[in-house]
Amino acid sequence: MTNRLTLPDSLSLDDLHTFLGRAAAVDDGATRLIGTGGVLAAYVGVLAPSGLLDTSPTVLGLRTYALAPEPVPEGAGAGGPDDGRGDSFDVVVPLRAMIERLTRLQNEVVDPTAAVTVTLPPVVITASWAAISPPRGGWVASSPVPPAVLEASAAAGIAEVAQVIPTGTGEQIVHRVRSEVWSRPVDGTDGVPAGAAFAALTLGFLAPDEDVRVFSVGAWNRLSTSRGHVLVKRRSASLLG
Repeated sequence: MTNRLTLPDSLSLDDLHTFLGRAAAVDDGATRLIGTGGVLAAYVGVLAPSGLLDTSPTVLGLRTYALAPEPVPEGAGAGGPDDGRGDSFDVVVPLRAMIERLTRLQNEVVDPTAAVTVTLPPVVITASWAAISPPRGGWVASSPVPPAVLEASAAAGIAEVAQVIPTGTGEQIVHRVRSEVWSRPVDGTDGVPAGAAFAALTLGFLAPDEDVRVFSVGAWNRLSTSRGHVLVKRRSASLLG
């Protein structure tokens, strides 16, 4: 399994750094990086249930990037088996450590158009959400949602959580309040939970002139814009008794 990935230029490097930085402001645990077919899928966790009785949905953020062939060492033949794109990988690494490595590489950029190879941090397996993979197909489109609707829902939820949870409140109450707020459906949508609106806003996926496309399959919802995707897995009623 590879321990590195290569981005095509510093623009991709900066974009990935920004995305992971926004995610760390919500949950600085881990990021799941999947590389296959010349594409990097970077997942982050935004919300996740804290136990069997927690009704919160699992909410993930996703951005994709092109992968470039890794630089061929001088004197080596081109087109070798390890070209940075033919290698498939699926790793979960510490988010902060990944951000720190990207920051160092940003400071070392000389040619903004040159490919950038990122050495991955040691793998971690403590993020429960990283074991959940969204379906690859079968998504059915529903009515798009104006970004202002999601932004208003997220802002209202953030304000309610801040008002209800005073400083120093016990962890159990904090989880209960957040679960209630972010599990509520967004008005005017087909059951999209407010937690998805929160993720779309905090990860920077909303644009004022672009409606958010909504898809569903089974227990999953997907909210997509040109800036990224929010993936939501609702809790099964059978798990809640």
